[in-house]
Amino acid sequence: MSYVEYEKAEKLGQKAYRTAVQKGQHPYLPVLDEILSVVDIKGEVNLGLIQVPLDRVVGTSTLGRTYAFANNFMPILDAKSEFGSKWSTLCDAHMEEGIREPIKVYEYLNYYYVIEGNKRVSVLKYFDAVTVPAYVTRKVPKLTDNPEIRLYYEFMDFNKITGINFIWVSGEGGFRHILELTGTADKEAWDEDEIKDFTSVYHLFSGAYEDKGGKKLENLTTGDALIIFLEIYGYDAAKEMNYEDFKENIVKIFQEFSLKREESTVDISMDVPDVASKKSLLGHILNSEPTASKPLNIAFIYDKDPSVSDWLYGHELGRNHLKEVFGEKITSLKVTISDTGQEAVDAMEDLIQNEGTEVIFTTTSKLISASLKIAVKYPNVKVLNCSLNTSHKYIRTYYARLYEAKFLCGMIAGALTETNEIGYLADYPIFGVTANINAFALGAKLVNPRAKVHLRWTTLEGSMSREEIYQDFFGHQIDYISDQDMITPQNASRMFGIYKLTDGEPVNLAMPAYNWGVLYEKIIRIIINGGWKQTDSEAGKAINYWWGLSAGVIEFILSGKVPYSTARLVSLIKQQIVDETFSPFEGEIYDQNGELKNPDGERMQSEEIMKMDWLVDNVIGTIPVIDELEEEARPIVELKGVRKDEDENTGARG
Repeated sequence: MSYVEYEKAEKLGQKAYRTAVQKGQHPYLPVLDEILSVVDIKGEVNLGLIQVPLDRVVGTSTLGRTYAFANNFMPILDAKSEFGSKWSTLCDAHMEEGIREPIKVYEYLNYYYVIEGNKRVSVLKYFDAVTVPAYVTRKVPKLTDNPEIRLYYEFMDFNKITGINFIWVSGEGGFRHILELTGTADKEAWDEDEIKDFTSVYHLFSGAYEDKGGKKLENLTTGDALIIFLEIYGYDAAKEMNYEDFKENIVKIFQEFSLKREESTVDISMDVPDVASKKSLLGHILNSEPTASKPLNIAFIYDKDPSVSDWLYGHELGRNHLKEVFGEKITSLKVTISDTGQEAVDAMEDLIQNEGTEVIFTTTSKLISASLKIAVKYPNVKVLNCSLNTSHKYIRTYYARLYEAKFLCGMIAGALTETNEIGYLADYPIFGVTANINAFALGAKLVNPRAKVHLRWTTLEGSMSREEIYQDFFGHQIDYISDQDMITPQNASRMFGIYKLTDGEPVNLAMPAYNWGVLYEKIIRIIINGGWKQTDSEAGKAINYWWGLSAGVIEFILSGKVPYSTARLVSLIKQQIVDETFSPFEGEIYDQNGELKNPDGERMQSEEIMKMDWLVDNVIGTIPVIDELEEEARPIVELKGVRKDEDENTGARG
């Protein structure tokens, strides 16, 4: 009987061998000695006797037996050989009473290489066993900037806390995120119940994920997929799911998995799509416009009272704009919540079930998770979140290219400064903000090569107050400042836009502004005109509306106090930006370290602008990391920050 099993195993080995050769891959087991010959190992750690996941046992320690196996650990030697006889005998023993004797392995980068027990591993893999008991010695490499090594160090920390060794993720931050999703980020060690719960969730999810074709998604580990699943459904809910629940829910969000495996997952809409002209007669019939008797029900979700937030106040003005434009054809509700988690989910559920809400705008990136949960559960409801560089297929995101107006503000400051020292106040170091800073600095440099932009962050822990920053700026001969872009009625101030700093009242010169009302109006018209599905990404990517001056969603308000010649030049450049014959990010651009970021004659791509994590060479300042920020600022930076850790290579030194 065992010889029959060997012949089957040998066929599997020969098939794997031929496939590897055809693809130009190594057909035998990898050898740890060869791998480590070019690696600086700083030491070994004895992990003792533990259960090792067989799918992570990938090779042998030395060259000795590697040629007896194909790279899938199936045998390739003749069944009549001594090796074949021993394999068959071991197979008999396993079928009769099971293999219980531990093997010995080295662990390196969370892969296992066999010292003793190659045939035991081969037999167990043939019978699809999940784990094998093993005496494990960990080979610890020296920490370097290599992403693979950095990720392994993160895994070792995770493994020390949890004792879990069967999960792997593909990117830095993933293991920390698992601890956050399970609510154990502050624990020093998991207890038995926590290990048991997570093990159950992982294996149920893993089986259902594989059953639904997840293993076919390249560049996405099962651990990556589980993170996506937990972000949407939550860990507590996952602990209550059975195998069928996992399968059902995996099917619902499978496009999320497909998106995450792609290198470019966002389809950026830089211009407002023209959908009215594409609407057919049948489309008009099936998508009748809303009326007073049957209005389109819209809701806005705020995470605080808009009257105390300049950011949300702008969105509330946008909501009011919709009411003025569409009148009784729409209903527009606003809901203010204090918790962006379950409270936000419950609020949106109530809107959908009791108010018949059809379109939901969530106005901060902190509401992404709640938005996604609702969008998955209610696929007929259109959910949009105001954030940048977000890749979720089930929600659309929107933002505005404020950097275009910031560039014009920089031109004014650069032209008018008498000291060549300009100030810039920023709040959160997140996607989009860095582009605003750099565009402003490039605008100043365009008209004044000597201009320097002094960057200060208002959200740094223990930083100076705004008043102290203004005094410090004034004391250092900084005469023009770029400050907040919107003020609220309750916090009226002259410190907004670009202004001249004096010992008295500031002199306001220009103001870049979000016109959220125009953006919301254009999105609602897409929906009313039946163009929602027309504007879907053909490549199956997430959609991000990122419109600017040309769409009217950004305004640039120029004061009469700007000299005529400067105002004329700025107006000419503004029109070129609107006409798309000029971009703030084109031509030679260098960062603070003197590295060329964009060559002469080329225009920077939208993805590069969106993800900027560096500062241009005439900015004096740095991009802070999470630990440098005040507590209130950290959640949004954790979600959308351009720098998470101090050792990220950003070039943002000054």
